Amino acid sequence: TYAPKLILMDISDINCIQDVAKEILNCYGCVDILINNASMKVKGAVQSISLELDKKIMDANYFGPITLTKAILPSMISRRTGQIVLINSIQGKIGIPFRAAYAASKHAAVGFFDCLRAEMEEFDISVSTVNPTFICSYHRQPAPGNWEASIWK
Repeated sequence: TYAPKLILMDISDINCIQDVAKEILNCYGCVDILINNASMKVKGAVQSISLELDKKIMDANYFGPITLTKAILPSMISRRTGQIVLINSIQGKIGIPFRAAYAASKHAAVGFFDCLRAEMEEFDISVSTVNPTFICSYHRQPAPGNWEASIWK
């Protein structure tokens, strides 16, 4: 039995994820179940969302989970056991208006984890993707000109 340890991480900061994974593995030795459940979304017309914000959404929703998964995966492979879960979104299967960046990031994540599922079968590592419908998230109303505040976390 291990005492819980709080480790804070910004999933959109790809550069810190490797260090966090090392900290977790050093502390506990292994990860039995990895649940990727972080997400960012923004609502707006394609032409009104900056490329900078598109990239930020992609970092949090696609590159973040795959970077963390890739950091933990060698330990699971060497032990030939583990479970990886992606909590994604129905928008990873269908796109809806005013959610292009979010839907694109979720589609990419589904594609990656579907491929990973097939590749990990030989190592007895289970990979699951959960695609719930709309959920109520924390949301802040943005101040004029402040696109960061329009992000749901």
